[in-house]
Amino acid sequence: MTTFIVPKDIFHGLGSLENLKNLEGTKAVIVTGGSSVRKNGALEKTRTFLTEAGITPAVFSGVEADPSIETVLKGAAFFTEEQPDIIVGLGGCSAIDAAKAMWVYYEYPDSKLEELAAPFGVKKMRNKATFVAIPSTSGTGTEITGLSVITDTDKGVKYPLVSHELTPDVAIIDGELCASMPKSVTANTGLDALSHGVEAYVSNIADRYNDPLAKESINLVFKNLARAVAEPGDLETRQAMHDASCLAGMAFTNVWLGIVHAMSHQVGGTFGVAHGCGNAILMPNVIRFNAKVTDKYGDLAALLGKSTAEEFAREVAGLTASVGVAGSFKECGIDEEKWNAKLDSMTEHALKDPCTLFNPRKPTFDEIKAIYQACYDGTAIVF
Repeated sequence: MTTFIVPKDIFHGLGSLENLKNLEGTKAVIVTGGSSVRKNGALEKTRTFLTEAGITPAVFSGVEADPSIETVLKGAAFFTEEQPDIIVGLGGCSAIDAAKAMWVYYEYPDSKLEELAAPFGVKKMRNKATFVAIPSTSGTGTEITGLSVITDTDKGVKYPLVSHELTPDVAIIDGELCASMPKSVTANTGLDALSHGVEAYVSNIADRYNDPLAKESINLVFKNLARAVAEPGDLETRQAMHDASCLAGMAFTNVWLGIVHAMSHQVGGTFGVAHGCGNAILMPNVIRFNAKVTDKYGDLAALLGKSTAEEFAREVAGLTASVGVAGSFKECGIDEEKWNAKLDSMTEHALKDPCTLFNPRKPTFDEIKAIYQACYDGTAIVF
């Protein structure tokens, strides 16, 4: 027996932010990152709609790109002062992830990050507040998932908090909020969404509830990402990419991911490669590796008028190139000597990453290392 868990309410479509007017509560804290949601008017609209609902809004801003435990604790202290019964994560993945963790510390002030990151570490939530997620980027799907990644800067360690308790109560998928995204962010986050759909579809616990969501997310990315990059003001295309991210999030939060993410986590943490870029570089060769044990890539190739896993791998590489994202880790500017020095440790950590457990093919150390090296060189690997 398995479960399928997503937010209770998902509002989607251009202008769907207005559904905030229908919330019930008395006080909300809006958690944001930098200045983008101020500049594009999303923050002011959010405050206005909450006020119209009779909810008093307060704002905690300044969440950094990789939210730290220090920021989380500051936010939780702000929550304690404000006593909200609604928490709103507004912005990119970092803002929403941080808001989720702040929510935990608001409800359980004595929490320890290491304990929260352990299996079943997050206790029953919604004792003080409910959670609303409003993404302004189209890629991570965090508005749908029970996942939050928080960094302990003293230790230099990223801790994933994984619990369905962290699944938002309300998700608002409004493409208008994405219109100001820079082209590079649009490209990288869109490829991140693609990787979520692909890995969810071939997960070793994939099922008929999640497969259609994963396939449609992939279909939407191939049809819309290049145009979203080229014509950022096309709101219908923005909405399609926002929907793709959300659908992929629904799929992967229930069947998880694979070694594309396990490996990308290490390259991102070690060399600072953007997550979507790392995923895109790794996907073609991981497809070739996994194709030995699953024929499901043929289904994905059929979406594009192709028939084989190899053809699908090439389509992924072609889409990556078409939106201006690097095709190899060498192209990302990583020095070869530094790469070689870190290769074994990245391989070891990738094998231990929880995502590896859900990959359709169980990899060895040497296989992970070979995939890494081929992706550094920009070559197609043969298994």
